[in-house]
Amino acid sequence: MTATDADPPTVPAIDIMSAEQVYPNGTRALLPVDLSIREGEFVTLLGPSGCGKSTLLKMIAGLLAPTDGRIQLWHRPVEQLASVGKRLAFVFQEATLMPWTTVARNVRLPLDLQGVAPAEADPKVAQALSLVGLTRFAGQRPRELSGGMQMRVSIARGLVTEPQLLLMDEPFGALDEITRNRLDGDLLELWQRQKLTVVFVTHSIHEAVFLSSRVVVMAARPGRVVEQVEIDQPYPRGPAWRVSQRYAQIAAHLQDSLLRASQDEDRLATEGRPA
Repeated sequence: MTATDADPPTVPAIDIMSAEQVYPNGTRALLPVDLSIREGEFVTLLGPSGCGKSTLLKMIAGLLAPTDGRIQLWHRPVEQLASVGKRLAFVFQEATLMPWTTVARNVRLPLDLQGVAPAEADPKVAQALSLVGLTRFAGQRPRELSGGMQMRVSIARGLVTEPQLLLMDEPFGALDEITRNRLDGDLLELWQRQKLTVVFVTHSIHEAVFLSSRVVVMAARPGRVVEQVEIDQPYPRGPAWRVSQRYAQIAAHLQDSLLRASQDEDRLATEGRPA
């Protein structure tokens, strides 16, 4: 499903074609992945630690080159995104803010690195802070903010470049459940309002079901995709969705998928064969 009730757009934002990752010591971190993500989708990579979720996300971002295979964004290599008027942003697990300066200066950092003049950058910073509800905290230091607010700053820093693709590597994993649920709802509002394509990494089944239009289930040793599950609940989604029967059914299905993959790993390890 997309942010509206209309049929999903068919433009491919991401094409992953037999992309794999083998470390120099011979460890197969990620078996070949074939995956297409449509423009406007909210796709979650779900799986346990060590299944290659973050590796795949970094490969999409161009931070890590595939050992073999190809990845294209809007039919271009990531380094050619600007040629088709597209941008991406990456939000990491930690907020990684500069503690010595203000929220506004932290958000402005990507624009400073691009050499954007303050007169042009400052309105973009104000807009990004407005999107995450932090306008009145622009002059504060990160230490004066809660963990959830610091993650909002990190998201604003990603949004300040006005990206079309937002990659998020388990950004809410260290937060308490109440804060995490609230930020999940805020993220969906941002995704709809900004018409983003989002690829989100998590090991939380319930977070994946709440957020996603599609969940890509991954397993470890070696990292691989084992299933893709479309979430047939329309947007917008609210607290009632979290306690619905359909939500519970999808969560149970994903849990079973992960369990089967884990059992396969144990069986193959016992037999002395790689998964």
